[in-house]
Amino acid sequence: MADSPILITGGAGFIGSHLTDALLAKGHSVRVLDNLSTGRRSNLPLENPRLELIEGDVADAALLARLMAGCKAVAHLAAVASVQASVDDPVATHQSNFVGTLNVCEAMRLQGVKRVLFASSAAVYGQNGEGQAIDEETPKAPLTPYAADKLASEHYLDFYRRQHGLEPAVFRFFNIFGPRQDPSSPYSGVISIFTERALAGLPITVFGDGEQTRDFVYIGDLVQVLVQALEQPAVEAGAVNVGLNQATSLKQLLAAIEGVLGGLPAITYAAPRAGDIRHSRACNARLLQRFDFPQATPLGVGVARLLGR
Repeated sequence: MADSPILITGGAGFIGSHLTDALLAKGHSVRVLDNLSTGRRSNLPLENPRLELIEGDVADAALLARLMAGCKAVAHLAAVASVQASVDDPVATHQSNFVGTLNVCEAMRLQGVKRVLFASSAAVYGQNGEGQAIDEETPKAPLTPYAADKLASEHYLDFYRRQHGLEPAVFRFFNIFGPRQDPSSPYSGVISIFTERALAGLPITVFGDGEQTRDFVYIGDLVQVLVQALEQPAVEAGAVNVGLNQATSLKQLLAAIEGVLGGLPAITYAAPRAGDIRHSRACNARLLQRFDFPQATPLGVGVARLLGR
């Protein structure tokens, strides 16, 4: 490629494709590695000469090492993002969610690439800190193989930082939403599930009383931070929560969707699902300290964009 590309693992997925768009718009070249299990070619502007898509898996260490050659930075987003899949088949998901991260670290070490952005998750906290703003020092209590793999990946990235000079920017995502989020995914955000059913006029089921809360961040706001993490001269050690420190109930979410569409189909309430966290909200002081976070996109505006309105 004409200049050193940024490698994005999982770059054809929801977050990865938006990051690809943003980097291309800023003049970067992008090399995407994606096995297309959940990512889609249609998410990417494949006609752009500065974009290269390689169909493959982060579990393939040899392929990853070849693709890392000549790269100036990495955004490691590839993962089996389904918590349920990790429970049902922890060995298979471990290959992507942990071994893939270790392969990224080794390929970077071998090829002399330093900067890496890593998508971790608020799932590393488990139910600790529930009901208050969760900061990065909240004790970790992963409840699933997915969460355990994310936390283990963070520890390995920190080891490679100390031992080999990698520069990891680790982000613990809370609830990211926006266009291209697949509502059929078993780990899809509640917003995409609700909006898909609302558009189709299908009944919406709320598990619980609807008063449970989440901290929703619009994809465009997240991507601005991720680009900064790839471009800034240095990154500080330590993971960063990505949230607005704002609790939104599912009933408030449904009201926002209704405000965009002008109505909603029938809503039914069912028993809460086992293990569901009732309240999740990020303390984002570290995020605001380290990055120029944009003025947050209002929920209603983000929902309208997701609905194409």
